[in-house]
Amino acid sequence: MGILDRTSPGPRPVLRGALTALVTPFAADGTIDDDGLRRLVRWQILAGIDGLVPCGTTGEAPTLTAVERDRIIAMTVETAAERPSRRRVPVVAGTGTNDTAATIAATRRAAALGADAALVVAPYYNRPDGRMLEAHFRAIADDGDLPIVVYNVPSRTGTNVPADVFLRLAEHPRVIAIKEASGTLDQIARICRDRPRDVAVLAGDDAWTLPVLALGGDGVVSVASNEIPGELVALCSAAAAGDWDGARRIHERWLPLFLANFAGGPNPVPVKAALALMGLLDADSVRLPLLPLAPSSRVELLGALRALGLAEAAGGRINARDEVPA
Repeated sequence: MGILDRTSPGPRPVLRGALTALVTPFAADGTIDDDGLRRLVRWQILAGIDGLVPCGTTGEAPTLTAVERDRIIAMTVETAAERPSRRRVPVVAGTGTNDTAATIAATRRAAALGADAALVVAPYYNRPDGRMLEAHFRAIADDGDLPIVVYNVPSRTGTNVPADVFLRLAEHPRVIAIKEASGTLDQIARICRDRPRDVAVLAGDDAWTLPVLALGGDGVVSVASNEIPGELVALCSAAAAGDWDGARRIHERWLPLFLANFAGGPNPVPVKAALALMGLLDADSVRLPLLPLAPSSRVELLGALRALGLAEAAGGRINARDEVPA
């Protein structure tokens, strides 16, 4: 038997447009709400979402066990495949940790479960330098059995992936994108300018979607698309078509929601509260050390949702969930 060439390109999913960083629905007792997750994924697909990202920061990956992460990835892949008449929406599974060997193992499991690519966060707590970051991502690209999306989020990890490090990584046939949440405009601009054309640049923050697209980026891994998937798809589609006035109008319309999703608590606390108020989740349960949104912040969030037409004036739930087939 021949030697497996783990560095061969293999299938390269096209990651463009709006990809949803899925929340993980929990029941009141903290267990995974399987029906809630499947319902959310079905609604995303009906809304025309361009990609699904389970087990990222928004999915509370740090407090999921390895078995739970694999189960969520499997459910997402299975649910995305329920409509064979349509192109299956790509699934980019969060597999990154601060342990390179563990990340390789998780990425291989995601590949076996049918994921199309892996979202790999920069190692947190260890604080590796640029040389070490490059070695980490190359090892996963070489041996993880999936194309990878480098996830740069220094506010969470304490470590920035510099532009020159990513641009060297982008030459690897299995590095297909970066989720850029550094908030550093000149770094993002350089990556957009100098990356290979088949390597995508995805905004890592909804409020940065329009600026990243204007710099030549390709889309967003979105929190707000849990709530408004069609609108994020429309924003990215308008930019791709050169309709910058239309893209800007969508951005301005939903900027209050982008900001509300990070007010009163860390992600995903506010977005889970919003989804529950909208009737898209049965509960906004999170796992410790996170806690649900405080009552005063919940009142402010409900006011923002009402102003945006996402919750009824009387405080009742909208009925978008009822439109999702069982």
